[in-house]
Amino acid sequence: MQPSAKKTSSRSANAERKNVTGRPAVQGLLARADVRINGDRPWDIQVHYRDLYQRVLAGWSLAFGEAYMEGWWDCAALDECVHRLMAARLHEEVRSWHVAWNVVKAKLMNLQGRSRAHQVGEHHYDRGNDLFEAMLDVHMVYSCGYWRRAETLDEAQTAKLDLICRKIGVEPGDRVLDVGCGWGGFLQFVAEEYGARGVGVTVSEEQARLARARCEGMPVEIRLEDYRDLQGESFDHVVSVGMFEHVGPKNYETFFDVVRRCLKPGGLFLLETIGNESTSVTTDPWIDKYIFPNGTIPSVVQLAEALGERFVIEDWHNFGPDYDRTLMAWYRRFVDRWEALKGRYDERFYRMWTFYLLSCAGSFRARHNQNWQLVLSPGGVGGDYRSVR
Repeated sequence: MQPSAKKTSSRSANAERKNVTGRPAVQGLLARADVRINGDRPWDIQVHYRDLYQRVLAGWSLAFGEAYMEGWWDCAALDECVHRLMAARLHEEVRSWHVAWNVVKAKLMNLQGRSRAHQVGEHHYDRGNDLFEAMLDVHMVYSCGYWRRAETLDEAQTAKLDLICRKIGVEPGDRVLDVGCGWGGFLQFVAEEYGARGVGVTVSEEQARLARARCEGMPVEIRLEDYRDLQGESFDHVVSVGMFEHVGPKNYETFFDVVRRCLKPGGLFLLETIGNESTSVTTDPWIDKYIFPNGTIPSVVQLAEALGERFVIEDWHNFGPDYDRTLMAWYRRFVDRWEALKGRYDERFYRMWTFYLLSCAGSFRARHNQNWQLVLSPGGVGGDYRSVR
């Protein structure tokens, strides 16, 4: 049985009867997204604690997410609720001091510098391999699937891995570098399906441990290493899938310099990253605190400026709507396997992870975020690069 918030019917009734402080303001904002308080539609929010309104007005997105984690409110279709809030662009109006403080920190500090590089690995990816094994596909790909002809998560992620190989032209015997290799799924795929060799780097000890086990006996090397430490090696191709969100704007140029240094003449680099519709140096405060510390989603402008004269953009492919479907598939698998997981994770974690997956699905559904694959070459492909879809 799935855990649920403790309901206090008397408090709910109280909140309905009285003119609770802050409720009119919150209700007015929600109405613009066609979301009602204690309404009867799946995307309406059900409020269990009357103090929710003041809490949200004081802390906005961070308070909204934390209140959900603590059972102060519920929603039968949280993904659709967030989709409506984002589509109404309420996120552009409701800013808290947390956002301002994060901007100040990002401008004054290098939040993704060497000394902090392992924080996201320890906080997020080292939570437990059992969680990700339960939620992800057979290849353990923790990024957007490619659903063009797929019906299942396994099919979508297999199609995405094959799409990457075809875009950069992997051949038998090629040596491929995966920057931010996760649990080794891509390198395992290129070894088994394309006869290539690979090196993967990650800042997560748990990822490295499991990736080595999954790639045992294959021509694949997994390293616990920061990308900035890559020195003195060259590769036929380089890929980085779902890792660039942890690089940070102050390090974009360094990242591309490292990749170019590692790439043989004539080789191709495929970068896959979530994309932001606007330019920012920070991320959502709730996501920063509970899911991906120090993360930043790049914009088109930030990528173009960092690429500069380092790479020619041979192809730019956006399949952002596929991330909505991917996140919903992860959520269903997480819920289906919760009985096996809850011995290690409590109800608060369940609600946190639910809010993470479903709110992100809503954001992609509203097209606030995109998913980009860029094919990049150091000096331009001779002749004509044929885009692969």
